[in-house]
Amino acid sequence: MRTRASTQRHPHDDAPDTEDAFHTLATMPPGQRRDSLREEIVEAWLPMADRLAGRFRSRGESYEDLRQVAALGLVKAVDRYDPERGNAFESYAVPTVTGEIKRHFRDHMWTLHVPRRVQDLRNRVRAACQELSRSVSDSRPGVSEIAAQADLSEEEVRIGLEALESFSTLSLDAELPGSEDGYSLGDALGSPDPALDTVVDREAVKPRLEALPERERAILYMRFFKDMTQSSIAEQLGISQMHVSRLISRCCHQLRDEVLKDSRAA
Repeated sequence: MRTRASTQRHPHDDAPDTEDAFHTLATMPPGQRRDSLREEIVEAWLPMADRLAGRFRSRGESYEDLRQVAALGLVKAVDRYDPERGNAFESYAVPTVTGEIKRHFRDHMWTLHVPRRVQDLRNRVRAACQELSRSVSDSRPGVSEIAAQADLSEEEVRIGLEALESFSTLSLDAELPGSEDGYSLGDALGSPDPALDTVVDREAVKPRLEALPERERAILYMRFFKDMTQSSIAEQLGISQMHVSRLISRCCHQLRDEVLKDSRAA
């Protein structure tokens, strides 16, 4: 590579001296020679990108995938770096590569879509918990302690703590913790209440029932709410069973027609 030997001590062994190469790259016109020099610079800084990727090993993503993301961030840093500003490339590349890795976690690692604000709260709460764990070893830090450390409200801390446990999803077939009989998450899910289907019908027919004559209301109440037979109703009211049957049939048809008429009008 067209670089000069470093006379300056770098903070890391994986920080090569490419200052001259970047100045040369900035003055070269597009073409094969420029592309080759660009590739040499990227290759020289790949060990640094790998080191940065290694910081995120324990977050659920494979190291090889993290290296690919870090390499992409490095290429962006090389293309955007302006040596004329006078800043060392490493000071520009490190936040660029780190930002690319964090963006990968934010955009691709969450199983469900989580708002950016909640993701940021999760990261701040996580960092605060790690910092407090170094000084508070006897117990888990409380919400108020995390809030003070992260400069957040207690409500924001609670949201962040909840997000800490929501990075990935579990299968509905996953066994619940502490279950000894194979009881799964799917077994804990509720199901629609069949009675809900009748709520609208009951509310729609209620004013129509109230408008019926008292005897007809009594007959319907005894038949459908007290589950009395037509013979028992007839005996109690002193009328024939056939008359009770006709009244029930007429009232039901009347109520049904009125409710349907209202629904069509709506």
